[in-house]
Amino acid sequence: MAWWQRFFNNSRDKDRTPYYEEGLALVGEDKLHEALTSFRLALKQSPGDTIVLQQIAIVYTKIGMIEEAVKTYKHVVNKDPQTAGAHYGLAFLLVRTGKDLEAIPHLRAFLENAPAGKEAAEHVSHARETLARLTGEEDHIDSPPSSGTIQDELF
Repeated sequence: MAWWQRFFNNSRDKDRTPYYEEGLALVGEDKLHEALTSFRLALKQSPGDTIVLQQIAIVYTKIGMIEEAVKTYKHVVNKDPQTAGAHYGLAFLLVRTGKDLEAIPHLRAFLENAPAGKEAAEHVSHARETLARLTGEEDHIDSPPSSGTIQDELF
């Protein structure tokens, strides 16, 4: 989670409200419903703030409000199509809910604007692997050869 916090917390942090900072602290304490309240208050003070909206989507995801998280990420992507974090979160929620084809453009958008650095590398790699799997572009070199039996298909 620390990587995501730094990813979403860009140079505009000095403009964040105390409610936003409080929300981050509450997420760190796993007080998710309280964090959601703080982020909503931050959003009232800074309407349409995509960073706050992404934090709300993350909390929605953690508390199991997947539909709300998807709606929030879509709102962020519509507001700012270059927001890599929203594309990443949305893509993996779509995959989780079986909407693989819908996830593909969001994985691509994330990778086009992917953050750099060691902390981001694991997420970028995960996105690349997932995209390759969804598009059928996986490298099958490491896969054992199939014997063509039904057991190969089942296991």
